[in-house]
Amino acid sequence: MSGAREKKRAKKMRNQPASVTLPAEPGPFPGGGSRACPPSGDVCSEQQYHQQKFSNQSSGPSYRKDQCFPKGQNRGERGRGRGGWQGGRQSVSEEMPKYITVSTFAQARAAEINAMLKAVAQKSSNSLVFQTLPRHMRRRAMSHNIKRLPRRLQEVARKEAEKAVHQKKEQSKTKCRKARRRHINLVAEFNRRQRKNIWLETHIWHAKRFHMIKKWGYCLGNSPTEKSYRACYRAMTKHCLLQDLSYYCCLELTGKENELLKQLARICSIDTGLTFEEACCLSGRFEGSLNLYRADRYPEDMLGPVTFLWKPRDGSENRQLWIWVHPALKQDILRELKAIFQCSEPEEIYIPEPVATSIQEEKRMDVVLTLGKKRKKEDKEGEKAVPVKKIIGDGTRDPFQSYSWISQTTGIVISDKTMEILRYRLIGPLSHSVLTETLKAASLQTEMVDSETELNNWWVENCKDSEKVSLHQRQSAIFELLEGISSPSEMPPGTILGLTVGDPRVNLPKKKTKAMPGFEKYQDNDKVRQLYLEGVPVDCAHSFIWDQDICKNVTENKISEQDLNHMRAQLLVPGSHLDLGPCESKIPILLVQQPGKMAGEDRPGWGSGWDIYLPKGWGMAFWIPFIYRGVRVGGLQEALKHSEYQRTPHTPNDFPDCQAGMQFAKELETSLLEKFKRRPPAKRANYVKLGTLSPFVCPWGQLTKNWEGRMKASGEFVRSSPHCERCASEGHSFCYPKEEAVKEASPKTGEAEETMEITSSEGALKTEDVTGTQDFGERDETMTTNDFVVLRSEKLLMQLSAWCYPTAGRDRRVRLISRLGQKEMTEDIFLPILMSYPRALVWVSLSLLRKGNPELHAMICIPTEDDLLHLSKDKLFCGPQEPKHRDIFKHKVQKLKEEKKKKKKGNTKAVEGDPPSIPDKETTEEHEGLILGLWSDALPDVTSHCSRTLLGYVTRGDFSLAAGCGEALGFVSLTGLLYMLHKQPADKKGLVLLRTPASLQYRFARLNIEV
Repeated sequence: MSGAREKKRAKKMRNQPASVTLPAEPGPFPGGGSRACPPSGDVCSEQQYHQQKFSNQSSGPSYRKDQCFPKGQNRGERGRGRGGWQGGRQSVSEEMPKYITVSTFAQARAAEINAMLKAVAQKSSNSLVFQTLPRHMRRRAMSHNIKRLPRRLQEVARKEAEKAVHQKKEQSKTKCRKARRRHINLVAEFNRRQRKNIWLETHIWHAKRFHMIKKWGYCLGNSPTEKSYRACYRAMTKHCLLQDLSYYCCLELTGKENELLKQLARICSIDTGLTFEEACCLSGRFEGSLNLYRADRYPEDMLGPVTFLWKPRDGSENRQLWIWVHPALKQDILRELKAIFQCSEPEEIYIPEPVATSIQEEKRMDVVLTLGKKRKKEDKEGEKAVPVKKIIGDGTRDPFQSYSWISQTTGIVISDKTMEILRYRLIGPLSHSVLTETLKAASLQTEMVDSETELNNWWVENCKDSEKVSLHQRQSAIFELLEGISSPSEMPPGTILGLTVGDPRVNLPKKKTKAMPGFEKYQDNDKVRQLYLEGVPVDCAHSFIWDQDICKNVTENKISEQDLNHMRAQLLVPGSHLDLGPCESKIPILLVQQPGKMAGEDRPGWGSGWDIYLPKGWGMAFWIPFIYRGVRVGGLQEALKHSEYQRTPHTPNDFPDCQAGMQFAKELETSLLEKFKRRPPAKRANYVKLGTLSPFVCPWGQLTKNWEGRMKASGEFVRSSPHCERCASEGHSFCYPKEEAVKEASPKTGEAEETMEITSSEGALKTEDVTGTQDFGERDETMTTNDFVVLRSEKLLMQLSAWCYPTAGRDRRVRLISRLGQKEMTEDIFLPILMSYPRALVWVSLSLLRKGNPELHAMICIPTEDDLLHLSKDKLFCGPQEPKHRDIFKHKVQKLKEEKKKKKKGNTKAVEGDPPSIPDKETTEEHEGLILGLWSDALPDVTSHCSRTLLGYVTRGDFSLAAGCGEALGFVSLTGLLYMLHKQPADKKGLVLLRTPASLQYRFARLNIEV
């Protein structure tokens, strides 16, 4: 029986009982009988029927091969002439029963009748009743008017209609574009989309011009859609770049100063630089920055970098402190702050109230509601619904969740001010010119505009105080002096200036202009020189933005854009200045100077600028005026490049010892691995042959552990862990590792691949003998353990920086050391450092000597004596080349492919009926994590895997527009760095080799530690 006939038979037997068997097809027997009818007195099984059928077919005589048959017939289906059918009739007649049992025969017929009735009653198609009529009887009205149908079908159609009403799906509520673009509908849609990811107030502006990404619970602009890489660099170097940093989180601490300082001292260390007790920062005059650790755990358990501002003293015993943290670090730092201050109980449940509309908007809403029922907005209950209002601030906040915690013992209150204070950053030498042109100091006001409104009532009260008026005038005078400064870097680092300004939307120019400084006005001004030397006085750092009630008043009484445009339209001279008089809003702001590049000797002050702190709700009111002054806007990628050119660590990318940094590394590895897998094996690099053990993640723990093992195995000195007692060792010296069978493959001559055999201080290590059972998931768990620290002691970093400085034929390094008061590099000096930090990393910057472009996860290696000798002889020598390695996993990958093919064949055989071949479970588990081109086992000794000893990894690298050469930033092992510096000649100090993961070519680079 062919496949089509089997399907046809299965369709017939679908609703039949198990005891009934129908013939395959009617045959040409007399009386309409079939070729193989079952006995009338008994019911055959289907298997007996098939056997009987095939026996009947085999009884016919054979015919010639060239005999013609009708279409659709073959030898196995139909008889060949009279003989074939005659044989079938004879076999049927021979098997006819002589008698039947009535009860059995009646049961069989009853089952057939029930099956027939069931088949008739069951609807076999999805068509409606009127669709079953012949086409000439159908009418269009039948689909909605049942009486148009014949009377015999009307009852069935009525039942179908009732059933369709219940099953009818709810119609889509998608409105037309005109309805969707109405203001009230747009606001409702935007509010709905902000419930999951926080939108900045400039989100709509960015979404039209930037590539947007969802990160850290926010929707942020990553990079501009236009080509602006060099333009953004020029803006940072020559003019001004604007960034929205409102996604940074503000944690406010309020309480007694002594209680605050006592507990905050536990989570920071004076060894790393500033602390919360710094006098200049404690007064509120300067902004400070530091690294936080878990309580009493320095130098381990890093939490992350923060910046902080103290509110200037106002005579009260309570002080306010703002700690600004990256959103990736917020939860860890907030949890630690609540632990040290014992703030377990919430102070109050914060229920955000919808921002009240202005008086004009409320009057306009009343007019709309009284026009008629058509325009009246009502809810389901018939009452007036609350009008849809734009979300200002954090739209994801739960109204029943607390965002403020109080300590019952000390009375200290911790408040989460995220998205309550906006933060913009201006970067570039003319950022202060943009500020002075955009913002104007607020005018004094002693009378209220209207007794019913609360517009500027706080400002009127403060203007009645002569001391506060005098303070405002001094702040305005200092702000105007900024126009005579050539660059923000000339101001003292972290200077804070408080100010109250008018509405910047009033001062908008007719078209975009470029803000330029006015040096002629302040060329010989003594006040500008005094501002250079002394900075901003302490009392001028005061701002009303610290008062939460004033910020709320300013946000709620903001004049809408619609009202401003209506006032502009009523001007007698179109385009003239709009003077709002006492109706103009007064906004308290805070200006904080950013010092730019402070470490190193080249480009001091590059990337300096100003941070502007604003109350929420005023984001776009300040953003657009800045745009009209010719600034260029940057996103997350521009912020990354800004820190890269400053050679400072970027949060959280360059903090591998904190939880956020580990999470970032894990996500980056996952994305790079998925991208690697998407490419076919022939179009991707084989990192095993290139000698790259970990191309997608930096195994910092493995690196520091291997360097510790090298030093212990060499027997040079005994090191102690940070948890053990520090012990000093007696006279020891370092020695270079020996190299055996190191053969360099020339790029011109295609030599055969050679297996690397490198003898380290721990013994001979052969890559072909290295095996393990650790897969990628287990390796991730190993790397997340915090078994290393990053050296951040300023004293030790300055010492290392002086040791890295080369002589270069002159006595420059000695003069630098004597100038910094550092000591020469001897064993008595650096052995205590190694014992204090056995597994430590050091942040370094590297610049290539010649051509080359460093990439992410590039390897930093130690050059051999032959490499340095070759470089001294040939100044154009770019660097050595790594010989190719043998892929020890290739045969395992091939074996895995063969097993998959066998398994596929086994599944095919199982379908056909043969028993499948089951592969060995142990072999399948062994090869489960194999990927062609990647090291799939546990990592061997990463320091001695290649011909050059590994020192560290690059976390960021690219061609630098600022330096004009390839530059990289990364971490190296402290033990390996001291090992290298101790053995390098004086004129070659700090020379290292760089190799990208997908290349065999090493490049010479200069290593620096900038403090």
